[in-house]
Amino acid sequence: MIIVFDLDDTLYKEITYVKSGFKAVADYLSKKYQVAVSKKIYSEFVQTLQKQGRGKIFDFVLRKYHLSNKTLIQKCLSVYRLHKPKISLSVSGRSCLERFKEYPKYLLTDGNKIVQTKKIKALKIEKYFRNMMLTHNYGVNYSKPSTYCFYKILEWERAKPKDLIYIGDNPKKDFVNLKKDGFRTVQVLTGEYKKVKVSLEYEADFRVNSLDELSLQQLKKMFGH
Repeated sequence: MIIVFDLDDTLYKEITYVKSGFKAVADYLSKKYQVAVSKKIYSEFVQTLQKQGRGKIFDFVLRKYHLSNKTLIQKCLSVYRLHKPKISLSVSGRSCLERFKEYPKYLLTDGNKIVQTKKIKALKIEKYFRNMMLTHNYGVNYSKPSTYCFYKILEWERAKPKDLIYIGDNPKKDFVNLKKDGFRTVQVLTGEYKKVKVSLEYEADFRVNSLDELSLQQLKKMFGH
């Protein structure tokens, strides 16, 4: 049995990374314009995220201060992506990785290569995995729902799709093509997708509320090992 984990909102709460980035940008703006409003700007970033979701958050807030321009927005994005994130594994995430330490494990994550690498380093999770695959290292076209990286793992392990279990959180892309090819799939009901409804073809084979619910016995029962 090969276990492959998603990263964001599977092993840690992604909102902690977002807030860490907001804090870095707010500190940068306060220092650049010599105003002691870092906490206020940070709060406005968070409130804007809660009200309108992801998107042009920096632009929206900077307009309030009459600071919005393309160059500054790009700088804010750069600060956000390059900052050293203050994040940590969830308790259930760490416990799960320890629980399955005898099994071959891989990390597979989409997103900006620099950002995802910084997350991995901050979380200090390298020791748990045989390999940590950033899909964008292979090309954006190979990010999920592409199965390319999963088949790379099978090649390395000399295994078949039925031998691999993928644990992720996003039913919009994580499971649909894997299921078609006979991979095993588990959705962790965490983060922004925990209440998202999708058609049957997009659903994982099984769903759990927390990684704490995954035991070796349960996985073997789920997949007939």
